[in-house]
Amino acid sequence: MLTSQLEIIEQGQYYLNTLINKNNNEDYCKVLSPLFISSAGAHMRHIIDHYLALITGFQSGKVDYDVRHRNAKVEQEPQLALEKLAQISYWLKSLAGTDLTRMLTLSTEVSVHAQKVQSVPTSLARELVFTGSHAVHHYAMIAQIAQQQKMALPSSFGIAPATATHLRTTQKLT
Repeated sequence: MLTSQLEIIEQGQYYLNTLINKNNNEDYCKVLSPLFISSAGAHMRHIIDHYLALITGFQSGKVDYDVRHRNAKVEQEPQLALEKLAQISYWLKSLAGTDLTRMLTLSTEVSVHAQKVQSVPTSLARELVFTGSHAVHHYAMIAQIAQQQKMALPSSFGIAPATATHLRTTQKLT
């Protein structure tokens, strides 16, 4: 579980390092409308916000993804996003296997028409499954943006683990 989370973070680090090495902050911030309504940087910030909310929730016992940093600088500065991913990686590496079963409470809004908050029991393992899946979903969006920008990424970038397993059985996945 923890190894897979680190692999997910490494995908984001790879993408950001590729941008940084090409000195390409513009592509990170650019919204390619009408195809997309968010930049790659906005997606990366959103991923980071969820992991940071989980870290805070792990410390307090209450996870609330609705309370996020929404740090606009992370959407505009790939280097800052890379630093945040390094912090997340450090936290993941600090966890013990026994931490995965730690019980937490998830609090989340459940309606778009009125503020309705639901709290449910969960565990760190369950929330890592969510944040990892959530990150991969947004990486898939980043991959589509990168493709439009003619940026080459590994074919496995933004691919869900079950999809990767399927692709390994039917074709070559790099």
